[in-house]
Amino acid sequence: MARGIHRLSSTSLRSNKTGLHFDGGGLALQITPARDGDGFSRSWIFRWTRDGKTRSMGLGSIITVSLADARAAALECRKLLLTGTDPIEARNAERSAKVAASAKRMTFEQAASAYIAAHRQEWRSQQHAAEWPASLRKHIYPTLATTDVAAIDTALVVKALQPIWSTIPESASRLRGRIEAILDWATVAGLRQGDNPARWQGHLEHLLAAPSKRQVRHLAAMPWQELPAFVAKLRATDTVVARAAEFTILMAARKGETRFAIWSEIDLENKVWTIPGNRMKNGKEHRVPLSTRAVEILLKMKATATGEHIFPGRYGPLGESAFEHQLKRLGRSDITLHGFRSSFRTWCSEQTAFAHEIAEQALAHTVGTAVERAYRRGDLFEKRRRLMEHWSDFCRTKSPMSTPATVTRLRG
Repeated sequence: MARGIHRLSSTSLRSNKTGLHFDGGGLALQITPARDGDGFSRSWIFRWTRDGKTRSMGLGSIITVSLADARAAALECRKLLLTGTDPIEARNAERSAKVAASAKRMTFEQAASAYIAAHRQEWRSQQHAAEWPASLRKHIYPTLATTDVAAIDTALVVKALQPIWSTIPESASRLRGRIEAILDWATVAGLRQGDNPARWQGHLEHLLAAPSKRQVRHLAAMPWQELPAFVAKLRATDTVVARAAEFTILMAARKGETRFAIWSEIDLENKVWTIPGNRMKNGKEHRVPLSTRAVEILLKMKATATGEHIFPGRYGPLGESAFEHQLKRLGRSDITLHGFRSSFRTWCSEQTAFAHEIAEQALAHTVGTAVERAYRRGDLFEKRRRLMEHWSDFCRTKSPMSTPATVTRLRG
């Protein structure tokens, strides 16, 4: 032990003599009467002299800082002095850096909200903007929500994606891209550094099966023969979700087109539903002829309408999973609402004489080559009106598989 340092002992710490008790090397135990007059207060200080001025820096109370820890802290202070660094200035700089780092800290959920707010205006549809937070909340936030974006690495990204990578591949691939975009935003914003752990090419492609190599799982569809019985069950269920589901089936629409439908899109006098391009998958405005039953549903909804959405949910439009819950309540969790578009298309082919392009137009599919589309400017609307009325009539039949028998009497 070097002479002149480490003078104090455990006994010295219990001294009641007020003043400074030096351990050596600039370290001292400071004992003062307690402020409440009951006992004494003991704390560590480090003292040094530079340019003829003596400075002191507190190192903490002996309640939390042991003698060994105080000596280690004093040693670090002496090392700073050897490099010409003032210990107080060094500590203040460290504290400022921590405050700055804390101010810049952002969780993944906060970063996602900031990214969505920054890009919402450039997205083509309200549906797309609503699906971002909904999909992240359902599949990604359970793993990443409260994690600092600066701490997110490859292992965490894979952990978030693995549960859905093989079960809902298309959605999982889309979510990977969303994670990548959010983390890119965080990097540019100075909230994280380094490569993006959600990057696919040259990175996650080595850990997860390529989307093109995964088995494609088509959305489950109901055989068209079962439609009338199922629609009858929907009509017997007097809820907004049931009405919306029936309307979606009758219109052969996508569920998002129904969820976000507003009254200004409806022309009841001419029986037309005009869906703006920013809510269509192909980005083009789509006119849908309203069948007699569809108009009945709309009139019933209008009688109790309180907002702009035709089929309102608790907070604006219906929730993303509302239809799935309705199907489950009716005992048909084996199918999806989107699958009814397939039911409609199969019915068109097998049970009607309507041309291929009429059925495809009804589904808002792109029909023909670019040249053919350039010459065909119409949307076959009146023909589609007859088709949708036939479809509506079929959905309301009681026994689609049976036809009235014709009896011819034979003479004896």
